[in-house]
Amino acid sequence: MTWRCQPTASGLDHEPLNNMAVEIKVPSVGESITEVTVGAWRKKEGDYVKVDEVVCDLESDKATFELPAEAEGTLHILAQEGDVLPIGAVVCTIEPSGSTPSAAPATPAPTAEPAPAPAAAPAPAPTAAAQVIDMKVPAVGESITEVTIASWNKKDGDQVALDEVLCELESDKATFELPAEAAGTLRIVAEAGATLPIGAVIARIEVGAAASQPAAAPAPAASAAAPAPTPTNGQAGYAANHPSPAAAKILSEKGIDPQQVQGSGVGGRITKEDATNAQPAAAPAPQPAAAPAPAKPAAAPAPTPAAAPVAGARGQRREKMTSLRKTIARRLVAVKNETAMLTTFNEVDMKPVMDLRNKFKDKFKEKHGVGLGFMSFFTKAVCIALRDFPAVNAMIDGDQIVFNDYCDISIAVSTERGLVVPVVRNAEQMSFAQIEKEIIRLAGLARDNKLTIDQMQGGTFTITNGGIFGSMLSTPIINAPQSAILGMHNIVERPVVVNGEIVVRPIMYVALSYDHRIIDGKESVGFLVRVKQILEDPSRLLFDM
Repeated sequence: MTWRCQPTASGLDHEPLNNMAVEIKVPSVGESITEVTVGAWRKKEGDYVKVDEVVCDLESDKATFELPAEAEGTLHILAQEGDVLPIGAVVCTIEPSGSTPSAAPATPAPTAEPAPAPAAAPAPAPTAAAQVIDMKVPAVGESITEVTIASWNKKDGDQVALDEVLCELESDKATFELPAEAAGTLRIVAEAGATLPIGAVIARIEVGAAASQPAAAPAPAASAAAPAPTPTNGQAGYAANHPSPAAAKILSEKGIDPQQVQGSGVGGRITKEDATNAQPAAAPAPQPAAAPAPAKPAAAPAPTPAAAPVAGARGQRREKMTSLRKTIARRLVAVKNETAMLTTFNEVDMKPVMDLRNKFKDKFKEKHGVGLGFMSFFTKAVCIALRDFPAVNAMIDGDQIVFNDYCDISIAVSTERGLVVPVVRNAEQMSFAQIEKEIIRLAGLARDNKLTIDQMQGGTFTITNGGIFGSMLSTPIINAPQSAILGMHNIVERPVVVNGEIVVRPIMYVALSYDHRIIDGKESVGFLVRVKQILEDPSRLLFDM
């Protein structure tokens, strides 16, 4: 049974929340995931929800999933968007039959407010003042125990609307927006830059002040009136053309009006990727039309002089590590300390693959609707080599070695928030076209931060391509609990000896980092030589040789 504190003339009385309030808790969502982040609320505070109706999205460090209502009744939001919650924490409650009484007081309030709009605001304040909602850090993903407040969109004492983005939170793997769980007056508890544990209170919302504000706003019909009723009608109203803090900064630097950018986020919200992809060509149009537009570019250079001294001075600056960077650091050190990692190298003459690709890439794209890249060649070659060297496709579990008869290939994808490794399942059974399509699909989900937990777990071997960034040679770190990772690098024309003659060929250096505890040197070298043989004679792929 859940209890709610109610103010009375004599003090605080504790009464049961409709005697049957149902607590909706963070479910267990995956192996080793200890926390999740509340992504976006599909419903608003006080909405009536049905059983199994999705009330919000929850995000872990690897996936986004939906939270359904476990009962029918009135929704009471406890965790705001962006809150990081541990597994089992209460996200919201549902009053099966108490929604009607709680809605009843709200109905007379608007009827009394239309006539004296300004005077009506103070009247409901005392009743709503008793309803203070704590905005807590939600659970956001596997092993995430804390988040950092990147920036506040609102100031202390501001009036906020339901689902309006209050601040941006950073975990060790992602950045999340924290929306208001109710309309009211914002009281900030933790300032920007603060690092909070999961479940800690970030801010509080005094619901009474917010309840009166939206009702009073329509009366003046001024600039403040438009935003207030809009969020009441739904999420899309407030979110449309509303940039996240990161997106707002990018748009400001580009001099682009957010109203000219089509948002791809929840309810039309402008994400960081939308802002990055936005073309600054849209800015010149408003500039000649109105004088204020040129004024903004003039304001941009103003901060530049302030930063100018740094260019010539021996200055220093400190930035707090993001949660993502801290987790990457922790895991990389753990892998180095917990595995006997070695790296072996080889070189591949890419001319046969490049000739074959150039010959068929146009017809391939015309038939399959996707380009023919190098990754499909490497994936197929790796699958054949893993079959011949099963230890490279194995992993250690306690005092046992687990051998995998299938090839789930993890493909490293670089995103704005860091490196992620979605998995291509059963790659050994897929065609070149299927592999290319799956890689493109997973890479798109990764860049949109929409990968699910299942799409990132369970890989048996990883391929990473540092060559796209110009890397000539590297020693990639194993993606635990896997036992090996293949590193691709850039293709450079080098002089090599072929049949006793010096010729120029496109050469790629490849590296295999492996766990020497279960993979011997003979196996690691043999695996890499096998990959080299297949790539230098791709006709072997046709005959599975």
